[in-house]
Amino acid sequence: MRTYQTLQDETNISLNTVESIESFVTEIHQGHWDTVLKVVQPLKLPDKKLMDLYEQIVIELIEMRELGAARSLLRQTEPMLKLKDLDTERYMRLENVLGRNYFDPKEVYLEGGSKEKRRTAIAQQLAGEVSVVPPARLLTLLGQALKWQQVQGLLPPGVQLDLFRGKAAVREQEEETYPTQLFKTIKLGMKSHAECVRFSPDGMCLATGSVDGIIEIWNYLTGKLRKDLKYQAQEQPMMMDSAVLAIAFSRDMELLASGDQNGKIFVWKVQTGVTVRRLEAAHSKGVASLEFSRDNTQILSGSFDYTIKIHGMKSGKSLKEFRGHSSFVNDVHFSADGQFVISAGSDGSVRLWSAKSGECQHTFKPLTTVGVEVPINSVHIHPKNPEQFIICNRTNTMVIMNLQGQIVRYLTSGKRDKGDFICSTTSPRGDWIYAVAEDGVMYCFNAVSEKLERTLTVHEKDVIGVCHHPFQNVMATYAADGILKLWRP
Repeated sequence: MRTYQTLQDETNISLNTVESIESFVTEIHQGHWDTVLKVVQPLKLPDKKLMDLYEQIVIELIEMRELGAARSLLRQTEPMLKLKDLDTERYMRLENVLGRNYFDPKEVYLEGGSKEKRRTAIAQQLAGEVSVVPPARLLTLLGQALKWQQVQGLLPPGVQLDLFRGKAAVREQEEETYPTQLFKTIKLGMKSHAECVRFSPDGMCLATGSVDGIIEIWNYLTGKLRKDLKYQAQEQPMMMDSAVLAIAFSRDMELLASGDQNGKIFVWKVQTGVTVRRLEAAHSKGVASLEFSRDNTQILSGSFDYTIKIHGMKSGKSLKEFRGHSSFVNDVHFSADGQFVISAGSDGSVRLWSAKSGECQHTFKPLTTVGVEVPINSVHIHPKNPEQFIICNRTNTMVIMNLQGQIVRYLTSGKRDKGDFICSTTSPRGDWIYAVAEDGVMYCFNAVSEKLERTLTVHEKDVIGVCHHPFQNVMATYAADGILKLWRP
């Protein structure tokens, strides 16, 4: 019963349950009103039935000459006060009976009525309002809820749900390995192709930002839109004024930030599709990269206007601005402890900044040729070693560099024609490093052996990006032909 009471308190929903309907009815028939009132008190019953019940109790108290108790019940309880407002004549009859120095059942129970008949009528009325919950009903309801989530695709088959956190339990033990097969294709169309794609941190869904300004949330297992989100079911998607170039989930999955070609940043409530913050002038040119801080109070952005900014979620204002890149800023990240910001630009540099002061601490140029700056597409802090970062530039070679600016590893496609890398990502624990090149091939590097273990042709048309599931061996690739593909081993 304690669990039942807690459920009612937490949800503000009364379940109108009793331990036994037969016992409840028997108590009414026998006139054990103290017990009946204890049972009725937490229930949500119709006003009329409550007034009938309390009226009968007042009458029987008067009959037993318990006048003090009858007076209190008549004048101080909510059902009787409602009776006074709704049916004054009926209420005054009770006041008159209470004021007499005798009790005559014939005056109280009219037209052949009696105490027993009134009790029977009340018992029948109240029995229809209550039900009995079997002892294991809570577990049954939880099971049905989980089954519904699986049917809707909200809970992938075989994935356990953490009931206390309300999300899928992360299976850290799964051995990381490269993808070998296509298991789902999402066709967005060439005029609405995805410019950015991200899995939610809990791994339950996939978000896309498209060239037509539309942002959508997908069930990646079925390849269909999440229609359990009301705004998507009603075909009223999240939308910006121009092409969406960057998106990022907050760590609690409640918010989604999006940046567009015009330099605007919007923050959306994922469950409702409503904007909770609009940064109309976040940047003067397109927003290429976004990331939430660990506590979700700030948003980091990198832009084609050569700047990096930290924006306050509460104020909606720019809190810090980082200047130093001489070309587009293509990728930005907070360090794991939030003390630093790392950025990659088309000027061929990777920069490390103090998040507190905004000053540039280090500038690295991993690959340079005479008079030519090699654009850097992305930079990733190495999951296995936060002192190292993985740099993907527009050549056929990625590099792993340490904080001293030393290159500790080269990863190359070995291909000169159309072998330049476009985008890259890592597996969650850093066992694998992936890059997709101009030839539409994904190159899978073993981070431990440093060897190229596998190649996989993922697209025929120009590849735009790649992203990895937060804890499963699932990857998404997307291209300019409007095709988004999902891969697994």
